[in-house]
Amino acid sequence: MPGTEDHAPAPEGGDHAPAHESGDHAPAHDGKDQAPAHASHGPVRFGPPAPDPGLPVLPELAAVLAAASGRTRLEPPGGGPRLREAARGYWDRRGLHGAPGGIAAAPGAPPLLLALIGAYGGDLLMPRPCPAAWMPQARLLGRPAYHVPTPAECGGVPDPYALLETVRRVRAEGGRPKLLLLSVVDDPTATVAPPELVHEACEAAVGEGLHIISDETWRDTVHRPRDTVLLSPAEMCPDDVTVIADLSGALTPPAWPVAVARFPDTARAAVRHARTLDILTALGALVATPVAHAAAHALGEPEPVRERIRRAAELHAEVAAAAHRAVLGSGALARPPQAGRHLYADLGPLRSRLAGVGVTDSMELEEYLTDRLGAPAPGGHRFGDELGALRVRLGTGPLLGATPRQRTESLTAAEPLELAHVARALDRFAAVFGGLR
Repeated sequence: MPGTEDHAPAPEGGDHAPAHESGDHAPAHDGKDQAPAHASHGPVRFGPPAPDPGLPVLPELAAVLAAASGRTRLEPPGGGPRLREAARGYWDRRGLHGAPGGIAAAPGAPPLLLALIGAYGGDLLMPRPCPAAWMPQARLLGRPAYHVPTPAECGGVPDPYALLETVRRVRAEGGRPKLLLLSVVDDPTATVAPPELVHEACEAAVGEGLHIISDETWRDTVHRPRDTVLLSPAEMCPDDVTVIADLSGALTPPAWPVAVARFPDTARAAVRHARTLDILTALGALVATPVAHAAAHALGEPEPVRERIRRAAELHAEVAAAAHRAVLGSGALARPPQAGRHLYADLGPLRSRLAGVGVTDSMELEEYLTDRLGAPAPGGHRFGDELGALRVRLGTGPLLGATPRQRTESLTAAEPLELAHVARALDRFAAVFGGLR
């Protein structure tokens, strides 16, 4: 199957890990052996955030947050009853049924994922590429993590045959693979994995005794939801999948950190849920009370929230399609973006032209494009891709306007690409890539 040639596991962070392959260390590189120009591009604290939505806060959510700002009582570890019930209802409407007692909340996906990895134990497997925030959690806990290649048609879910081969090789080398992280709707590739691939990958993982953590942060950002079949791994393997979602994907502003996890309804999962709460307590990772109130309101999906989700997805779909055309017009490659507010481009076909301007790897490509686009353009090394591969994540949020008024106009316009500020931004974007032809 496509991608299986990159099957050799690249251990990350464990005591027994052999030498890193090219680029595998880059997402959390310490920068010491790089040129000074790259010194600020390697450490975890300089890693890329999730793609910026580029939109103002929904007024209704701001009002809920403001109304709760005078509350002084802390939310309990894992979230209070109101937040957990709202998360239960959110997943129930998506066919994932459960009880509030199987929910845990934290101030953002990173501490929640850290707690989950700590609670489940064992070595990790994850697709290549993967979200930039995943690898630092494994490193912080000293857990070996292995990248598994994805098939040609999408990111986020590993090639099933490569997954099986990696698991068996890790075990042969003395490892203990226990967890598979995946994202059906993916950052950084902005793709949606086909249901048949999700089924095969989950079947392979569960057959090898792996528990699956399904990151569904971006599920509500699908560009054409009526034309896209989205299958959660928890629908297929309800006893073997924990679902997490950072609400900044579609429901709340990134500045209000909150994420939720849904555990399986099993005795074993109840033990791991309790361990997760213990870790969150030890970290002091509590959701701020005003944010919890706003998050619970958003998870309830009243009409203004549903309308914002719909409009934002349609807007980013149009802008991402225009950016995708510009990238392809330069001779670079990119899968058509299907979700999110980004796309993932491969500038490998432009390697000789880029070498002429001093760009030979993804770290240099990040610096080159960030300078010229005037917006973050994190290189593929941030997401576990090889340093030598000329891949980059490009966000659509910066193309929506420079002021709150412009961004609001972009959101409400019937034809956002015809707005002067959006057209100018796309022209600048296209000019940068056109200069590489």
